[in-house]
Amino acid sequence: MRKLNAPDRRQVVLSGLAVALAPRMSWAEEARPTRIGVMNDMSSVYSDYQGIGSVVAAQLAVDDFSAKMGVPIEIVSADHQNKPDVGAAIARRWFDTENVDVIMDLPNSAVALAALAVAQEKNKAVIGSGAGSSVMTGPKCSRNFVHWTYDTYAWGVGLGKAVTEEGGKTWFFITADYAFGKDLEANCTTAVEAAGGKVVGSVRHPLNTPDFSSFLLQAQNSGADVIAFANGGGDTNGCFKQAHEFGLAPKQRLAGFTLNVTNIPALGLDNVDGALLPTAFYWDANEGTRAFAKRFQAAHPKKMMPNDMHAGMYAATEHLIKALAVTKTAADGVKLVDEMKAIPTDDPLFGKGIIRVDGRKLHPIYLYKAKTPAESKYDWDYFALVSTIKPEDAFRPLDKGGCPFVKA
Repeated sequence: MRKLNAPDRRQVVLSGLAVALAPRMSWAEEARPTRIGVMNDMSSVYSDYQGIGSVVAAQLAVDDFSAKMGVPIEIVSADHQNKPDVGAAIARRWFDTENVDVIMDLPNSAVALAALAVAQEKNKAVIGSGAGSSVMTGPKCSRNFVHWTYDTYAWGVGLGKAVTEEGGKTWFFITADYAFGKDLEANCTTAVEAAGGKVVGSVRHPLNTPDFSSFLLQAQNSGADVIAFANGGGDTNGCFKQAHEFGLAPKQRLAGFTLNVTNIPALGLDNVDGALLPTAFYWDANEGTRAFAKRFQAAHPKKMMPNDMHAGMYAATEHLIKALAVTKTAADGVKLVDEMKAIPTDDPLFGKGIIRVDGRKLHPIYLYKAKTPAESKYDWDYFALVSTIKPEDAFRPLDKGGCPFVKA
């Protein structure tokens, strides 16, 4: 039997060094950059509302926090064309062949649900800033999902309650005919009726409708106090432009659930007629929001100011990086989302908050009113604050959502 030689001092030192470095070397070998896939509408009705601006916002967060927290990040993006089958196919390709770890943004709730189904199959994390339907933290909730910026409950209830209590007792909806619009109308209807109001009519329209004249004439003939546009992006712009042409306001009050700063350059303040809108972020609210907005505008190809969706992408990316600094990997989507829930949220755009067990990020929602051209004093000075809705009042109570794993 061959006698084993005792290790010399050099072998002992090297062996000890290898053991000491083993965890670090393992982490270095495994730590390819986490790839974030920003999926949204890059070319159609929501391209200004999210589009390249969401990529810009996420990249700003990566620039601010990736190196500082030792979490390497790469960002890729894709256009889902507002088609659920396209969104699902992109998600599958990203996960299966392109090493994408987390999907973010996802305006168009039907697309978001399709992409989330793929993510659940692959156990990957999804963070919705642009996604709106409240079913995503309700009946269709997922342990793989965080709903960051807003949802149809917060906007529908916030706007419906406030405007009805101010005297807007009768409502007419012009609604996008897919999950987001229907859910928004349903949530707002509940709030209107609870506040003593009544819905006197509604119409549905396809996404990216070129002519709203017939819908607006129905709304005008209804005599409703409030005409609410439960749609987004270019569809919201089209509604406001043609409503102005038909002279609906000021006799009838206009409410735009998704109206924001990115709509106004194409619309003009004269076309929105003092409309009311809910939002989780306004660029000119305080020094922190203004500082972010200036950086965002400088980086944006069209030099636009950020809206709440873009702010949500920045804040959610920051929080994701904080969670990755703990988990060291995005391989287990549920584990990553659980870590995001465990860490209190804190950023200069939304302030302090939490992510609830059902994935709902909680923060205030603000009710703003569009300024008149005379009231606007400088570029992008579009809105005036009306009121603040506390997080616990803005978002649906946890026990009312019907999230299966929360009930379990």
